[in-house]
Amino acid sequence: MKPRLTGVLLFAAALAAAMPIRFSVAAEESADTNQDAELAKKLQNPVAALISLPFKLDYDAGIGPANADRFALVVQPVIPISLNEDWNVISRTIVPFIHAGSPVEGGGSLGGTGDILQSFFFSPMAPTAGGWIWGAGPAVSVPSASKDALGSEKWSVGPTLVVLKQGGGWTYGMLANHLWSIGGNSDRADVSATLLQPFVSYTTNSFTTCGLNTESTYDWKAQQWTVPINLTVSQLLKIGRQPMSFLLGLRGYAQRPSGGPDWGLRFQWTLLFPR
Repeated sequence: MKPRLTGVLLFAAALAAAMPIRFSVAAEESADTNQDAELAKKLQNPVAALISLPFKLDYDAGIGPANADRFALVVQPVIPISLNEDWNVISRTIVPFIHAGSPVEGGGSLGGTGDILQSFFFSPMAPTAGGWIWGAGPAVSVPSASKDALGSEKWSVGPTLVVLKQGGGWTYGMLANHLWSIGGNSDRADVSATLLQPFVSYTTNSFTTCGLNTESTYDWKAQQWTVPINLTVSQLLKIGRQPMSFLLGLRGYAQRPSGGPDWGLRFQWTLLFPR
């Protein structure tokens, strides 16, 4: 056989042997991309069937006459539990760790844990015919603060609800709850407070998400609104095989109590554990 023909045949054989490997790699990369796209979508859904562990650090500035700072680290494990083929219950626990400077000159700083908020959302696995995703259930505030000034010293309960829709990279909806105190320290003020958290976000093909929300609370006893507006940017990525998200945010206050913060920042690191 001529040397040139032999070389061509050998090259063709090598190419044929390599093609399945290349197709396999391409298929694996496509599967990974689809999985990441689904993960990015679930990350914007508070009642998704996704185990996550967010660590959220909020910084607020300009508090009181002393223009004091406040840091709040919130650990918020989210665990979905399958009840049957049609329903999930999503456990969402909020555990705050707080360090606050004195709002008045000459005062001392204060640090410790705040009250724990435990929510359960009963959510159907399939969206409604109109594409809406929802979950509803009870919320309980536990008087677990390590210092009196960091919590309400009241047991409080009430309903919580989330409703949202997703499509074309967009996610929009609202999370809400209301808490009434049912027991605790009788010397402390009763609790009647509403949280309204409308949100909208857009996720790009590179899994970067830009979001806008408010975490507005209304204290029915003090008849006072607090309305922080958060503008955030987050990125989904993997380190090794571990998916995670990093978020940066800027916060301004449309309404606040007298002596409340002027502005704030947010950093969040979220570990994700797909099922």
